[in-house]
Amino acid sequence: MDADNVLKLADAAGIETYYWDNHGTRHDASHETIRGLLQAFGIAAETDAEVWASLTHFWRAPWMQLLTPVLTLKEDEPVAIPLRAWEEQSGRIVQWELVLEDGDKRTGSCRLGDLKHDDIAFFDGRRIFQYRLPLEALPLGYHTFRVDGEETATRLIVAPRRCHMPEGLTRAWGLMIQLYALKSRKDWGIGDFTALEALVDQVAEAGGAAIGLNPLHALFLNTPENASPYSPCSRLFRNPLYLDVATLPDFLACPEAQAIAAMPEFRHVLQSAHDNTFVPYRAVASLKLPVLERCYTHFVAEHLTKNTERARAFRSFVAVQGRELEDFATFQALAEHYRALDWSHWATHHQDAKSDAVAAFRATRADRIGFYQYLQWCADNAFARAAGRAKAKGMAVGLYNDLAVSVDASSADYWMHRQQFAGGARVGAPPDPFNEMGQDWGLVPLNPMRLRETGYSYYRALLAANMRHAGALRIDHVMGLTRLYLIPAGMKPTEGAYVRFPLNDLIAVATLESRRNGCMVIGEDLGTVPAGFREKLSDASILSSRVLYFERNRAAFRPPEVYPRLAAVSVSTHDLATLGGFWQGEDLKAKAQIGLFKSADEEAAAMAGRTEDKRELLAALEEEHLLPDGIVPADAGHLAWTPALTAAVHAYLARSPSQLMMVQLDDLVGQTHQANLPGSVTEYPNWRRRLAVALEDLGADPAFRKALAGIGTARA
Repeated sequence: MDADNVLKLADAAGIETYYWDNHGTRHDASHETIRGLLQAFGIAAETDAEVWASLTHFWRAPWMQLLTPVLTLKEDEPVAIPLRAWEEQSGRIVQWELVLEDGDKRTGSCRLGDLKHDDIAFFDGRRIFQYRLPLEALPLGYHTFRVDGEETATRLIVAPRRCHMPEGLTRAWGLMIQLYALKSRKDWGIGDFTALEALVDQVAEAGGAAIGLNPLHALFLNTPENASPYSPCSRLFRNPLYLDVATLPDFLACPEAQAIAAMPEFRHVLQSAHDNTFVPYRAVASLKLPVLERCYTHFVAEHLTKNTERARAFRSFVAVQGRELEDFATFQALAEHYRALDWSHWATHHQDAKSDAVAAFRATRADRIGFYQYLQWCADNAFARAAGRAKAKGMAVGLYNDLAVSVDASSADYWMHRQQFAGGARVGAPPDPFNEMGQDWGLVPLNPMRLRETGYSYYRALLAANMRHAGALRIDHVMGLTRLYLIPAGMKPTEGAYVRFPLNDLIAVATLESRRNGCMVIGEDLGTVPAGFREKLSDASILSSRVLYFERNRAAFRPPEVYPRLAAVSVSTHDLATLGGFWQGEDLKAKAQIGLFKSADEEAAAMAGRTEDKRELLAALEEEHLLPDGIVPADAGHLAWTPALTAAVHAYLARSPSQLMMVQLDDLVGQTHQANLPGSVTEYPNWRRRLAVALEDLGADPAFRKALAGIGTARA
């Protein structure tokens, strides 16, 4: 096979044929990896003839269409629509129509040869010109440009230069929490939106500006134990297990639902779930879903059939959410019907969301589909209420959502938008110091070429759904806006390659949705960051994520004053050790226990390195005159971790000029086990551990209130 053409085709498809790791070593992608990714993108490359035909298509295809599928522009930027045509067509009169997002129309005509051209291509001995049609400046939004006689259109995306930023946000602070971990005296075994409201009150009273949440994406209700919020069923909708069922209007008005919840066997399971150290997801689902079903039956009888105000609100929500919600609810009904997690195991005629068979199924299961729509309406209302409470309490940011990198390969989103995804690839990470074997996250990636061809419609819907009601959106692994490490399905994580994504276009959509939703954006830019990428984020007012553990000058921790202003800073993340766990080496012990170290020598080196890390941390505190009396850096090897040291570390980070400082609730309550241990699946209780103390007790605890007040004082 012609290796040069394979490499050219890979480059045309956005596949980077090599990368440099953290140690400065170059890794070249094998031809098997390249062909596997090309196949995942639907690009034929099995023979020399196919490679040449695909390569030729990449060169020719953009020039064979009069209109480009999408054009992104900055606000107040001159508008010039590209039109491509053969030289002999220069006399063609083009009748065009521009439909603005608000429905307003502009029309006109032009002769191609009268337009300026800024590019030329040669095919088959003939010339094609790229003309530019100038238009008046356009308002922000999504507009459509059409030409008579052409089936295709150009989606014009006019975006602001920067994302929304809350007015006067300076040196603010907030808490980071895992919602499922919140414990209250009345919960049903999992944190819920009512507990979130209670936490809002506590943080707002202490002067906090934000509460950062784990992704609240919908998971798989038929397999609730698959609990990772970063492997969702859908990123467009929320997890209804976070509902506080006992506070729903339909529960309070439904004697049958209340009777179920009062049954002795129900109360026994509920008490066991509530007292569990971990979230028993299957038990929680078995408690909540049957009661929610009864609530829905009551809602249908007392509201939908009578067209009450609540019924009209529900129907409005369903109408606004449209086909996306209908398809998602249909997926859940089908998953229930087949009792199968993976839709590729369903009957073939139900694997296509747009098939006649799926439409027929939907018609026969309207009530069940209505139930799943009802769950999303309730979840949206509950989140909106908590977010509204945060704003009413004066929190500058309020709640901020977390957007996962992608969805599980068995997901509803993939089923609903199959053509948007590269189903033959998986998202992961190359080998690094945290996992020398690399990682396959089991997520199916979006196809960057299809994103552009469809005018970023799915990506736009994704951002809008997660920004709705929120004050901020954290984009997990934000480097995915410019490149993702993809692995051909079935190959090892070490056999992947980076694939480029249309960064400028994706940022443009993000800035537009950010402004529209009044929602700031935080990019989780940890790990290997491409050159110039952080500058791009900064130009768009997307906050960088800076984690104390990683902010080092060689061994020494960077002083707080060098942290960037446009950043969200924190000590740790859900994937890293808590402060107490870091000090005790709990993360290293867990890695050793499940075999994530390649050798005893590697484990010993990690333990020795941690001792040095602890010394450096104390030295950094000492440099800032924050070290508690009687402690010196040499004590690191035998010193026990204390709340005073936790306060000192937070005071250290609070001195940064960064706009937002986020504090893990786990650190304030002394948790030593982290939420998730990367590289593990079932060997570690990922996404399950609950807080040891109830919110009611936490709010009354003078030590906790003092800790919050101390952070606020340090940031003032």
